[in-house]
Amino acid sequence: MASLAAPLSAALSSFFPRSSFIPSGSKPIHLDEGESKANDSKGGGDPWERCELRIEGMTCGACVESIESMLRNQPGIHSVKVALLAERAVVEFDASAWTVEKVIEEITDIGFGATLIPTSLTDMVTLRIYGMTCSACTSTVETELSALPGIFSVAVSLATETCKVEFDRSLVGPRDMVERIEELGFDAVLTADEGDATQLRSLTRTKEIQEWKGRFWTSVTFAIPVFLISMVAPMISFLRPIVNFRIITGVYLGDLACFFLTLPVQFYLGARFYRSAYKSVRHGSATMDVLVVLGTSSAFLYSVLAMVFAIFNEDPAYHPSVFFDTSTMLITFVSLGRYLENMAKGKTSAALTDLMSLAPSMATIYTDAPACTAEKKIATELIQVGDTVKLVPGDKVPADGTVVRGTSTVDESAVTGEPVPVLKQIGDSVIGGTVNGLGTFDMRVTRAGKDTALAQIVKLVEDAQTSKAPIQAFADKVAGFFVPAVISLAIVTFTAWIILANFILPEASLPHIFMMPGSTKLSVCLKLCISVVVVACPCALGLSTPTAIMVGTGVGAKNGILIKGGGALEASRHIKRIVMDKTGTVTEGKLTLVALGWAPSHAEAREEPLHASAPVITPISTSYVPHPAERDLHTLSADGVNTKLAILAMISVAEARSEHPLARAVATYGREVLSRTAQAGNPAPEFEVLDFESITGSGIRASVSSAVAQGLPSKRFEVYVGSASFVSQSEGYTALPSSLTTFEEYEAKLGRTVIFVSIAPTRTSSPQPILAMSLSDVPKPSAAPAIRALQKMGIEVNLMTGDSEATAKAVARELGIKLEGVWSRVSPKGKAKIITELMEKDKGGVAMVGDGINDSPALVAASVGIALSSGTSVAIEAADIVLMRSDLLDVVAALHLSRSIFRVIRRNLIWACIYNVIGIPLAMGIFLPWGIHLHPMMAGAAMAFSSVSVVTSSLTLKWWRRPESSVMPGDPLLAGETMWSSARSTLSDAWEGVRGTVRGGTRRTEGYDPVPMELEQRV
Repeated sequence: MASLAAPLSAALSSFFPRSSFIPSGSKPIHLDEGESKANDSKGGGDPWERCELRIEGMTCGACVESIESMLRNQPGIHSVKVALLAERAVVEFDASAWTVEKVIEEITDIGFGATLIPTSLTDMVTLRIYGMTCSACTSTVETELSALPGIFSVAVSLATETCKVEFDRSLVGPRDMVERIEELGFDAVLTADEGDATQLRSLTRTKEIQEWKGRFWTSVTFAIPVFLISMVAPMISFLRPIVNFRIITGVYLGDLACFFLTLPVQFYLGARFYRSAYKSVRHGSATMDVLVVLGTSSAFLYSVLAMVFAIFNEDPAYHPSVFFDTSTMLITFVSLGRYLENMAKGKTSAALTDLMSLAPSMATIYTDAPACTAEKKIATELIQVGDTVKLVPGDKVPADGTVVRGTSTVDESAVTGEPVPVLKQIGDSVIGGTVNGLGTFDMRVTRAGKDTALAQIVKLVEDAQTSKAPIQAFADKVAGFFVPAVISLAIVTFTAWIILANFILPEASLPHIFMMPGSTKLSVCLKLCISVVVVACPCALGLSTPTAIMVGTGVGAKNGILIKGGGALEASRHIKRIVMDKTGTVTEGKLTLVALGWAPSHAEAREEPLHASAPVITPISTSYVPHPAERDLHTLSADGVNTKLAILAMISVAEARSEHPLARAVATYGREVLSRTAQAGNPAPEFEVLDFESITGSGIRASVSSAVAQGLPSKRFEVYVGSASFVSQSEGYTALPSSLTTFEEYEAKLGRTVIFVSIAPTRTSSPQPILAMSLSDVPKPSAAPAIRALQKMGIEVNLMTGDSEATAKAVARELGIKLEGVWSRVSPKGKAKIITELMEKDKGGVAMVGDGINDSPALVAASVGIALSSGTSVAIEAADIVLMRSDLLDVVAALHLSRSIFRVIRRNLIWACIYNVIGIPLAMGIFLPWGIHLHPMMAGAAMAFSSVSVVTSSLTLKWWRRPESSVMPGDPLLAGETMWSSARSTLSDAWEGVRGTVRGGTRRTEGYDPVPMELEQRV
């Protein structure tokens, strides 16, 4: 497995450019015959502009729908996508009719906060400058910084000693700015990245957790006394006279105390609900806050009016029915629910915040590269492309780069999911955020800041959480109509019970609740109405999908599986067929020597071909018998002079001079055989090349000489490697032994390439055919287990390639793929056509796995496109799922994870529906004839905890484990959190939250510490 992961960093560095990731949901790649064409999503040259915004204040799907519907219905808006948990919105608009400022203003008007997220090329930093004394200083700094290439704007403030710079990070970096300011005689330091800080606070819900905890604590301070005065004191004999003390007619001390205690809760703590409800109603939408306002205001207003009318009651002993406790307890329960909900929401983004925290806060660079003698420690944000960074054991890699000195192993598990540390040598690429092992090495930075692979992974995961699954869009629409429907049901409930209680049912037949002391028909009907308003919860419905997607995509990212959006998740559950590209996907993508066929020596009665990988091959004639080992390499070859091992040594040194893929494969095998021989304690022959010639289209000729250092006379040989006619210096196969032609015929049926070797003592001598070598692009070690696992899942696996039919069928036979599901010599356009036909035949449910430009049309056409990260950036852009390890077993894991996520989504939606289907009829009083009803306080508690239960359900995805069928036998199984560790973490967080609520919070973040240590140092 480690051998598969070793080239990963190089693949990422080469094939994950900044443009490699595009927002999920768009598939802009259209290819024909390998030619890539970008599809302009704006279409027709229309002046569409795209902006990305950070949204604050959303609580449920109704909030999402209110923003989307408000913008979507306005002329000039092309598309709107809003992500609830990521708190992001992507808006495309007509630049001639709209501006970013206008979009922000519209969103702000309906009660939400909106700020612009800078575009990918544009960046902004804030520098703190010390030493400025007057306006001349600020002018000098602005002028000098503006002169740097790539600077868009500079704003220096003398009062705050800060400088805000907008720039193109591909042309200039923060370190350039700091150095220029220091050249002017001032001191400058880079302040925390506000974008990262804001994003981190948004993901971890730090602000919301602190706010709602404070509101809950304050409301409890008032709610408990109100509850005790209303419900407990009247039942205690020595307190009853106090609370029932009549001040004037209809006004009692207990009621008056409850009134004054409820005022701050209703209008100070409740002001947030009133503002949000007013803005949403003003723009024709309704959110959960509208229901809270209606429920609490009804209870408060009724209680106040009851007290006022009681003053004018003719009965001096009349005691009005008030329920101030309903108002205070509702706001208390809602605040508690929001507090717990935001704590749980912060947990859903834990994987994403973990990824963000992988980069170290500081790094050591050389200031005198390439001499590399002077070191300097700087903030990671100041690293720029071209810097040489020193890494000692245990250091985190600060950016993407290439090893230029030293050797070490690097732990890439946090980024790619690869469990085995990967060896890094000179020329190998390393990924930012990975951890150095026990060695020390220097690396040259190739990508820094927001261009690193890690930053792009974070961006992709964020985009995935912005993209909605079709089922989520439906849930958001339902949530948008939910509140008006609930209000209608509440009105129906109130009206129906008023009519039943006053005009239809006799007094003796009324439910028991109407007969309770202090109750009136009006108050009971109003309580039922309030219960209906309060118990209904669109939040649970709206949170069902985004919470599961956020947790699931984060877990996938930690396992090297990047899922680009909810659409891919939903489509994955219908996959019944997977079509795989051959070259580079199923196979290694490079030639490997797989079999040797030796011409018989005079002493041999038969010839025994030697297999490089000892495959089991059925002989096709008695003259061709496979040999399973290398133990006979010390026997003489057909020339009667050299051993077979010596022949391999000659070929290896000769082919090492060629750059042809066939030659590289042969040279690599020869070196491996000689190395194994030396390690076994046997002498390995050595040769040097005296003369080399490459003949295009035929092969190579080399003059080699045995090494004199062996104490033997130096011998010279002419080595010919290439086609049959070239090595025999004759036409066709006429001069080759029948054994070699038989070997060639057999290997050709397996779709393999065969080259021949001849040896001559002198250039004028006729070369003697010695050996035939078979080369092939062999399947990856994980290919066969992956295909078997997919077939066990009930998925049919097909193969599609541009190679010959013989090659395609040979690979299919080896991997257990049915031959009727194999397509060969297929063009890129043909691949897309085949996928489309299969989707029509199977009614959807077709996935495509590929890695090249020629696979992109098929990746776009498929229900789910899966790309390997070792492939081209075009294929990665076109895919719905990207596998960071380029391991086919991750296809099994990706489908398993996708289906697990969707099962949780379905479970959440079912629970949300069942909760409302049971809760609303119960609150409406349908079961009152049997004495069952729902008090408004209990309805509020149920509503508050329904959202928490949905988020908690989504958090169970953190227990996801890769199925055993998705790892190679003998490899460690990288598990997610175990159920026990996750439960322990959850209970610990809950206890910290309760302790923080009771004691006023911990010293760090008041009951919740969401900031990873590495990021905390920078934020």
